[in-house]
Amino acid sequence: MQKSFDEFIQYLQVEKGLADNTVAAYRRDLSHFLEAIEAQGITRWSAVDRRALLGYFIALKRSGLAISSVRRKMVSVRSLFRFLILEGRVRHDPTETIESPKGFQHLPETLTPAEVEALIGAPDFDTPLGQRDRALMEVLYATGLRVSELVSLKVSDINLEVGYLITLGKGSKERLVPLGETAQSWLRDYLPRGRPALLRSHRSDVLFPNRFGTAMSRQGFFKIVKKYARRAGIRKDISPHTLRHSFATHLLENGADLRSVQMMLGHADISTTQIYTHVTRERLKKVFEKHHPRA
Repeated sequence: MQKSFDEFIQYLQVEKGLADNTVAAYRRDLSHFLEAIEAQGITRWSAVDRRALLGYFIALKRSGLAISSVRRKMVSVRSLFRFLILEGRVRHDPTETIESPKGFQHLPETLTPAEVEALIGAPDFDTPLGQRDRALMEVLYATGLRVSELVSLKVSDINLEVGYLITLGKGSKERLVPLGETAQSWLRDYLPRGRPALLRSHRSDVLFPNRFGTAMSRQGFFKIVKKYARRAGIRKDISPHTLRHSFATHLLENGADLRSVQMMLGHADISTTQIYTHVTRERLKKVFEKHHPRA
C-alpha cells in the first residue's frame, strides 16, 4: 500500500504539477487515512470498501474536525482511488458509492486562448531548444496528451502526411489523436533543424530529446513550462497538465461533443471528461455576472 501511496504523491508533483503546499496537504491527509485503514486490519487497497470508508469519515466527524477539513480529506481519498483505478491497482472505486459534499468540486485551472498564445509563443525559435519547446507545446495543446505520453513520443508515432499521432495511454491502450495544421507546421520546421542539433551524435527515435540528446523526463518538461509561463507574464500557477485542461475546455467551448473529447483525452469513463463541462459553465456564469444588467 505504501508503494502506491508514494507513486500517487509523485504523480501529483510531476504529472499534475500541483504546488508544493497542495501536495503536502494531500500527503498529510492520505498518511492519516492510510494509518486508519491499516488499523482496521486492511493491507490491500482492493480490500478498502464502502464500509471501511464510512467508518473512517464518521470517525473524523465525531472527532470534531471542521466540516471543510473532512471534505478536503474526502477529496484526497477520492483522488487516490481514481489514480489506483487508472493504474490498474484496483478494479472498483469504493468512493463512488459515497456522495460528494455539495459545493466542494475542484475545477482544474485553465488558460484563456490569449494566455495559451503567450505561453506557446515564449520560446526563442532561433535556437534548437526554442524550436523544440515551441513544437513541444504546440503538440501538447493540439492533442491534450498526458505529459508522460508526450515525452514518450517517437518520430515514428507522428504522421504529418495525414495529420495524426499515435500514443500509448493508461493501461497500455493505444489511441489515435488528430494533429492540427499549426502543430504540423511547427513540427515540420523543428524536425530537420532543432532535433538533429539536440541529438548531435546520438541515435534515437525520441521526438523531443533533452539538451543532452536523450529522452526528456516529465520533471524536465514541468520546468520548461514554468520557465515560459514566467516569461509570458502568466501569474496563474500552471503546469503541463494545464495545457491538457485548456485543450479540453476550449474544444467544448467551441462546440465539440463530449464523447469526442473523451476519446482524444483517452478517458476510460466519460464521467472523468464531464468535469470540463463544469469549467465551461463556470466561465459562462462569470461572463453573465460581469455583463448582464440584472446579474
